[in-house]
Amino acid sequence: MNPIVTPQLDQAFAFGLYNRALHPEFFELRNRKVVRHEGWELESWIVNGGHALRFGTGSACYSEVICWNESPLPSANAVTTFLCGGEHDLDERFEQDGVGYIATIQSETLGENLYRATFDEMLDYAAEAEAQVSRWATPAGQSMSIIDVQRFHKEVHAQCYHLFAPGGIVLRTQTIFEQK
Repeated sequence: MNPIVTPQLDQAFAFGLYNRALHPEFFELRNRKVVRHEGWELESWIVNGGHALRFGTGSACYSEVICWNESPLPSANAVTTFLCGGEHDLDERFEQDGVGYIATIQSETLGENLYRATFDEMLDYAAEAEAQVSRWATPAGQSMSIIDVQRFHKEVHAQCYHLFAPGGIVLRTQTIFEQK
């Protein structure tokens, strides 16, 4: 397993939204889950330093990826890509496929005590929600990624949390894929 290096927060994470499936060879998978419901499917991966979500309905397929910026994202079929330090909101409508996509991304740097308290709180949340979890130790302390998925009739919500002890970085995303 490749070690995770912590760059500056404003350069730490790269975001990509694609109108295609991404292949697992781009990532080091730590955890995988598939949720199917009434005409749509969401596959969620916790990857080394981030996550990937693949939403499919009919012949449409869209993927969201957040990973360490040092891991180059593919460029083919990218709807949008950017570095995701700070806060970002996205609202995309893919009328040709009957798919809506909404996402909010927030990142922050916490001091050591606040980071540990947040880590413990998120660990409890993940257990209660029966969410996907991947934990690993670093010289700076425990790090963790969580994906919590809620399915609804015509949409799926995914809350993803990435806590990195080196630097006290916390990245939160909330994503909604809608079937129109």
